[in-house]
Amino acid sequence: MSGTPLAWAAGSGHEEVVKMLLGRNDVDPNKPDRSGRTPLLEAAGRGYEEIVKLLLGRGDTDPSKPDRSGHTPLREAAGGGYEEIVKLLLGRKDVDPNGPDEYSMGPLSWAAFNGREGTVKLLLGQDDINPDKPDRHDRTPLWWAASSGYKGVVKLLLGRNDVNPNRPDRNGRTPLWEPAMLGHEGVVKLFLKRDDVSPDKPDRSGSTPLWEAARKGHEGIVKLFLNRGEVDPNKPGDGDDQTPLSWAARNGHEGVVKLLLGRNDVDPDKVDRFGRTPLWWASRGGNEGVVKLLLGRNDVNPDKPDLASHTPLWGAAREGHKEIVILLLERKDVNPDKPGYHHQTPLWWGAREGHEETVKLFLRRDDVNPDKPDRSGRTPLLEAAARGHEPVVKLLLGRDDVTPDKPDKHGQRPLLLATHNGHEGVVRLLLEREEVGSNEANLDNKPSRMLPEIATHQL
Repeated sequence: MSGTPLAWAAGSGHEEVVKMLLGRNDVDPNKPDRSGRTPLLEAAGRGYEEIVKLLLGRGDTDPSKPDRSGHTPLREAAGGGYEEIVKLLLGRKDVDPNGPDEYSMGPLSWAAFNGREGTVKLLLGQDDINPDKPDRHDRTPLWWAASSGYKGVVKLLLGRNDVNPNRPDRNGRTPLWEPAMLGHEGVVKLFLKRDDVSPDKPDRSGSTPLWEAARKGHEGIVKLFLNRGEVDPNKPGDGDDQTPLSWAARNGHEGVVKLLLGRNDVDPDKVDRFGRTPLWWASRGGNEGVVKLLLGRNDVNPDKPDLASHTPLWGAAREGHKEIVILLLERKDVNPDKPGYHHQTPLWWGAREGHEETVKLFLRRDDVNPDKPDRSGRTPLLEAAARGHEPVVKLLLGRDDVTPDKPDKHGQRPLLLATHNGHEGVVRLLLEREEVGSNEANLDNKPSRMLPEIATHQL
């Protein structure tokens, strides 16, 4: 407790104690605590109006003395929405209505940020108020009110001729950008009703309000932006060149995808800087409804690979999205055995990750090679065996066209890797096959360092 008895009494709302203390000649009404907070600041920040009146009634009370963070009594009262106290302080000629704190935020910014509509009205009624004063991050009262979703405060500020509705913060984000991202639809409507608002202005990373709304899945807000003719629905954001449609598809926002696909000027197959389409992202993410919408289009290539030669089917198989794999395998224009950059096929990845049901789908087809190795010579069986995916190993060993003892380019065989990693069930399955040698070493005929591990596991 670093404050004086007066500070504690004022901050606790003990009016009679405050009167008693102020009646003494040896009590300093301005003496701060260690944080620089005076009795007046404590009372104003907690809404104790009568105590504020008592303190302001003295000729020796400083009404604007800030604490160490730059917080003044007016800033505290404005942020808390204590209107009567704000009136008292604004009635003083020695109180600056624009006085900033350590963030360069004035009382108006704090009132706007906290949605104190009545307090905002009072402050805007001052002749010397600056309603568009930015803080150290270049954020104005309008920016704060909009980002917090306070429609009433936004209306008040937009009603001023001296408030710039497009003024960006240090990151290039306008007052419209934040509510679009955060889903404050009512606030977005207020901005878009104005002709002087730039609805497609990007931030420093290149992200527009529409891009953010689509990415977050704010369907109603996306509608509002699409009704504005000057908004480009294909404009990519961030450094990856992903469009609003790509992000909506990636995050599974089916309603937003429908809205965007309903536009004639939206490219449904536009690639980002990695060569990935909206379908690619939806397939990888397991967003079945979005995949169906995109596959229903004639202008979407369902087998379009990214820059690493990975197709939408590859992504769905890797993540084990069975229903999406089914949708893609039903297409005649999808190659089910198309290898990626490292020559790894969709089946290879399904086996590696242990997706039994997905592997079954591929093994039912005549146009999939179940023994196809990647660039390192590792087959689907070797990958499944190394990771202990017993059900997948069973499926692959049930095929006549799978070599159960096929080594990779480094001489590692399925049995070697299964024993090394202690996968007992997989080892049993492999040893049941006559063509699997339990004494096989690497191709260079040097004993594998993994073989001694066999003895440490009960088979």
